[in-house]
Amino acid sequence: MDWDQFDLNPKVIAALKRADIKSIKDILNLSGADLQRLTKLSSADIQCLLKTVSHMLRGNSMLTALQLYQDKDHRTSQHQKLSLGCSVLDNLLKGGIPLVGITEVAGESSAGKTQISLQLCLCVQYPYKYGGLESGAVYICTEDVFPSKRLQQLIDQQHKLRADVPAEVIQKIKFGNSIFVEHAADLDTFHNCITKRISLLLTRGMVRLVVIDSIAALFRCEFGASDSVTKARYLQTFGAQLHSLSTRFRTPIMCINQVTDAVSESEAAQCGCSVVANKVSPALGITWANQLLMRLMVSRTPQPGRPPGVVSHHTGSVRTLRVVFAPHLPPSSCHYTVKVEGVKGIK
Repeated sequence: MDWDQFDLNPKVIAALKRADIKSIKDILNLSGADLQRLTKLSSADIQCLLKTVSHMLRGNSMLTALQLYQDKDHRTSQHQKLSLGCSVLDNLLKGGIPLVGITEVAGESSAGKTQISLQLCLCVQYPYKYGGLESGAVYICTEDVFPSKRLQQLIDQQHKLRADVPAEVIQKIKFGNSIFVEHAADLDTFHNCITKRISLLLTRGMVRLVVIDSIAALFRCEFGASDSVTKARYLQTFGAQLHSLSTRFRTPIMCINQVTDAVSESEAAQCGCSVVANKVSPALGITWANQLLMRLMVSRTPQPGRPPGVVSHHTGSVRTLRVVFAPHLPPSSCHYTVKVEGVKGIK
């Protein structure tokens, strides 16, 4: 990094070079106190340095309609997406997961929800050129332990899944070092997690993806049937907090959700589902559905020759990813499989 191109006091530039601070990322990963200790600069100089760096990163945040229309590089959040690591799935979603907003993946057990989320945690670390965001991910577990063995398996198989990326690029990425795991079994812990710890990681530029697995588990035991109003307020509060983080840091929020039996056509219609086609609807009802930018549903497809309801459990089982609603996508679907190397769409 050529610090001379920044509008900084020469004393500050000299201090950065002496401290062997070579990039903006190095600065953002250090606290103000650590920067003072390493550079021997005053508090005022450190504040000036941080403001200059943040301004350089943010650039011109005001865009006209003409600039958006002429955005040929697709660098604004309206165009830029986080790739799923598979061209078939990316084509279904017109590029991948939007950077701003909450995306939900709902489905029955073993449909592939966690597999997709783990794959996104790796995809976010790739360079922008290959559909990533050059940053890490936070994975919040609310019920089960984090699937670390499966993650390591996916890391080891990245060269097979991402044949579009040169081998030397994959080898340079330390995938396991940039995935931060949090456990939040109750609402208070979850609130503290998203308002403090995750906010700190986002502020330091260490992560650009937040995965919650699963959102329904937090509310399953906390509220009874008579607490619907209180439950709705909590959902709205958490939805607003997650939206704030996503908008402020241009970070995708991926929420895994469970499903419940849809007992009526009207209940399924509220969540954008068909009771005839699925017989299930995403949990948490219309209040949570209103917090979402995009809802995806995943399901297992019965294998040929097998009676309905009987599904094989080998890794090659065919599954379906369906777009239920999104402001930029029509209702559509595609088939995919979960293999050793990860999630792959079927053309």
